[in-house]
Amino acid sequence: MTLTRYAKFAWGVLAWNLLVIIWGAFVRASGSGAGCGDHWPLCNGELIPQPQQLETIIEFAHRITSGVALIGVFALVIGAWRTFPAGHRVRKAAGFSGLFIIVEALLGAGLVLLELVAYNVSIARAYWMAGHLVSTFMLVATLTLTAWWASGGPPVRLRGHGPVGLAIWLAIAGMFVLGASGGITALGDTLAIGGGISPTENVIVGQIVGLRIYHPIIAFIVCGLVALAYWQVRRHRPAALPFARWALGLFVAQLLVGALNVALKAPVWLQLFHLLVTNAIWILVVLMAATAFAAAKETAGEPARTEAGLGKPLRSSVN
Repeated sequence: MTLTRYAKFAWGVLAWNLLVIIWGAFVRASGSGAGCGDHWPLCNGELIPQPQQLETIIEFAHRITSGVALIGVFALVIGAWRTFPAGHRVRKAAGFSGLFIIVEALLGAGLVLLELVAYNVSIARAYWMAGHLVSTFMLVATLTLTAWWASGGPPVRLRGHGPVGLAIWLAIAGMFVLGASGGITALGDTLAIGGGISPTENVIVGQIVGLRIYHPIIAFIVCGLVALAYWQVRRHRPAALPFARWALGLFVAQLLVGALNVALKAPVWLQLFHLLVTNAIWILVVLMAATAFAAAKETAGEPARTEAGLGKPLRSSVN
């Protein structure tokens, strides 16, 4: 692992975005999403508001940190274009990071402009939150790959990995489903303690809260998928074993954190910690996949696949 200045910057951008994600969850959990009204990018119609309430301070702080994250990712993209040659995997990963940070900004703007914030009660908000979590996972994944490949991580080959590849792809798909259900569950927790809702809204809240029962079920299933990926990696991709081991260990711990979250009726601090651990697991799964799918290394008993046996690597590699 080689930590050049660009690689250190890439890891720093990833860390900053994780902080922004956690702060965004605090905005939702504290009911501060309407702190700037229905204005975007302005806050209550002002570039720099004079906050009269705590919710405005919380929401405006989130917008500032999100703006810094946007600038950081754009700097990451520019740096990749200046540092690495055309077609390099770091350029590709950084480019996708730029795309998904824009998607995140648009989703955040949509939440505000459509007033799907604070204690807004609607099924549309549940779908929006699920989509937001999926987009966040994509951003974190691309930032992780940018930093990993900038640190000397080898290129990957996406096909031809047999059972180990299938197990890892199932774990990745499971994480996306789990993240989406987690977003809905977190929204249900927020609305359940919001209060001041009409009888009609109370029915909708009941429907959203009722979906929370599926989240722990999905969590146990995905834990099984991560365990399957760990078993396959242990047999066929020892280089990826440290990431697989940590991912599985954290996942088991996360199940306990989830149970505590339910027992304590989802206090805000525990919701934030739960989300942080989820992102840590996701980063480890991404690194496990990137290492296991490495195209440049042969694994014990499994020589690198070639075209027509002529020693040419498959063209499905990511440079």
